[in-house]
Amino acid sequence: MRDTRESRLLLVLLVAIAFALITVDIRGGEDSPLDGARHAAASVFGPVEDGVASAVDPVGNAVAAVRESGDRHDRVRRLEEENTKLKQRLGNSARDRARSAELDKLLKTAGAGQYGIKGAQVIGIGAAQGFSWTVTIDMGSRDGIRRDMTVINGDGLVGRVTTVGSTTATVLLAIDPDFTVGTRMEGSGELGFATGRGDRSLHVQLLNGKARIKKGDRMVTFGSQADKPFVPGVPVGKVVRVDPTGGDLTRTLQVRPYVRFSKLDIVGVVVQPPRANPRDSVLPPKPAKPKPTPTVTVTANPSATATSPAANRS
Repeated sequence: MRDTRESRLLLVLLVAIAFALITVDIRGGEDSPLDGARHAAASVFGPVEDGVASAVDPVGNAVAAVRESGDRHDRVRRLEEENTKLKQRLGNSARDRARSAELDKLLKTAGAGQYGIKGAQVIGIGAAQGFSWTVTIDMGSRDGIRRDMTVINGDGLVGRVTTVGSTTATVLLAIDPDFTVGTRMEGSGELGFATGRGDRSLHVQLLNGKARIKKGDRMVTFGSQADKPFVPGVPVGKVVRVDPTGGDLTRTLQVRPYVRFSKLDIVGVVVQPPRANPRDSVLPPKPAKPKPTPTVTVTANPSATATSPAANRS
């Protein structure tokens, strides 16, 4: 339709008629003469409105679902974060309990040998100072640590201090090939020398080639002059193999150390030696031997069978 004067007049006339009808309908209320026309229009356009609503509602539901999905994602993320924090706290608690148990074991060992110790933590491991098997501890000269002090943990001999700084010190481990310590067998008192062999068993050479040694026998440190570098009585290890003598004047043993060097954490530096040699008192108690189970043997008594009532009746 062209935009002419007639079309504009027609538009104005239609708008005026629409306003007039609206006014009449409002004033008439329920008795409005246009009520029938309104119901007719509702019956015609109602289904159309329902269809439009049904088409629009899924879109709204989808938007709401997306919004709720985002909320659920945030809740899941928060729960995951809380779960991670909880696991970390539990992990820290487990580590704290393990370290507390290790420290308690160290104090019991030091008490059994009457060693005056200062507790330290292993903070490094490696080839410091050119040694192959060393650890670094978090105590040094300002803490009273000196060179050639014995280092122990709750299981036994760890090594000796070789280098000391103001706040740290280097410990040569008993498994280092350059490490040698005098040993004494439990009970018999046979003397020898233990040498480290890395991650293998200690190599122990007894001075007495005829000494009677068997698998499972235990040994401790013999001690050094003036208790440096080794104090006496520190558990060293247990015999796992006795090599044949072959006519040699000495006897060779393979000894598994008590200390697990791959798990070192809390150690003690012996700053005060014992007043008396503790000898074998620091060794852990031997497991009790299982008691034999008594056996009961039941045998038939022929005389009782012969004098039974059944036998008399016969």
